[in-house]
Amino acid sequence: MNYVSTRGQALAVTSSQAIINGIAPDGGLYVPETWPKLKLDWKNLSQQSYQEIATQVFDAFFDDFTVEEIDYVISKSYGNQWDSKNIVMLHDEGSLHYIELFHGPTLAFKDVALQALPHLLTTAAKKQSLQDKIVILTATSGDTGTAAMSGFANVENTEIVVFYPEVGVSDIQRQQMQTEEGRNAHVTSITGNFDDAQKAVKSILSDESLIKELAEKGMRFSSANSINIGRLVPQIVYYIYSYAQLVKNGQVKSGEEIDIVVPTGNFGNVLASYYASQLGLPVHQFVVASDENNVLTDFFNTGEYNRHRDFKVTNSPAMDILVSSNLERLLYFASDRNSEEVSQYMTSLSKNGKYTLTESTRKNLQKFTAKFATQTQVVETIKNVYQETGYLIDPHTAVARFVYESDNLQTLLAATASPYKFPQTVLSALNEITVGGAKDLEKLAEQTNTSVPKQVATLFDKDILHTKIIDPTTILQSLKDELSL
Repeated sequence: MNYVSTRGQALAVTSSQAIINGIAPDGGLYVPETWPKLKLDWKNLSQQSYQEIATQVFDAFFDDFTVEEIDYVISKSYGNQWDSKNIVMLHDEGSLHYIELFHGPTLAFKDVALQALPHLLTTAAKKQSLQDKIVILTATSGDTGTAAMSGFANVENTEIVVFYPEVGVSDIQRQQMQTEEGRNAHVTSITGNFDDAQKAVKSILSDESLIKELAEKGMRFSSANSINIGRLVPQIVYYIYSYAQLVKNGQVKSGEEIDIVVPTGNFGNVLASYYASQLGLPVHQFVVASDENNVLTDFFNTGEYNRHRDFKVTNSPAMDILVSSNLERLLYFASDRNSEEVSQYMTSLSKNGKYTLTESTRKNLQKFTAKFATQTQVVETIKNVYQETGYLIDPHTAVARFVYESDNLQTLLAATASPYKFPQTVLSALNEITVGGAKDLEKLAEQTNTSVPKQVATLFDKDILHTKIIDPTTILQSLKDELSL
């Protein structure tokens, strides 16, 4: 199976080449040329482990990897670094089912993919007989950076370079990044926002002169952001696994349609559920949940994408994004794989900050609805859910819980982070005073009769190693300095 660019001006490549490249040479994103044939027998899948289902999805999308290579990647990705052998857990609230995606090393859903990507990438490099050192270039709004460094730390023949906004990330996210001990990790905060970092990273990844300069030094770029198909495919697995668990528990009949609610900023997590539906996951409605940076809400409700609006730093920082990269992939399929149309949208977005869908493309998005939550509504939702059910959720999950409306269908909701990753917001929602650092973790545990996850229990005892702050206009120069170019 080959991968093609959403913008149609790059050669088709194998899955291993797409993973190594990260982004296509024409600036587009790699998508499967055809959907893989994967028979989803829900009765059988309901009896299988997460790892077994992951193996089938990986085999289908990464078909130039051998069986042994896929088995190696799965065993390395989904083992003892997780605090549940199931990898993800389901928490039921009537017909609503939270997919707990935060049982990995950094307590966020990004771990599901970023524990796999380093092994996919290094295996792909061997397949392509590459001797170059791979430079993983990553923009993060908080969670991707920590998860990427956890996955890539000290991985042979790689460097991981992370840029994150100085203002907006939580204390836990900042501490995780600033204390990263990996010898190959380079961490820098910027005075701008995530969009500034992402724009610079995408530009750098397709900068031909810089790519040539890197090659002369025996290096090449790739990305850990969800623009990399190797980041996206592992996320498909948990939607298929979760539906299979509903079948196993008798909560849905095999083939019965469900709704899926996902809090999102860069659109990768929602897109993964759409990819799962193209394989056979029966979905009635995709609900796109945004915070006050509600560009996606307006897009799905009006057909116009317009990033010309104030950027807001909210209490759900991982979603503080105005340019949702992965939406480009959805537009490719919604336009019936019309790369010329997608290119026009992306050119207009770059030049004018907006674009408007054609009537036919918009009609193909009818399964998507979109809503948003204010910061006040996020706090109220955390409080209400805890008081009414005793279940503790983080602010991003609260965005999705707020927009959820029962229509009597069983619903999967992507619970994207542990409440312990955002203790200040959660404590404030419970009317508790916060002081910062480890004390807030202890207080949250005490007030809710829960335990501080081992992943962050000693986080604030670690030394701060990364303190560099730059203007976003100097990202390119900073990168060159880090790599001694």
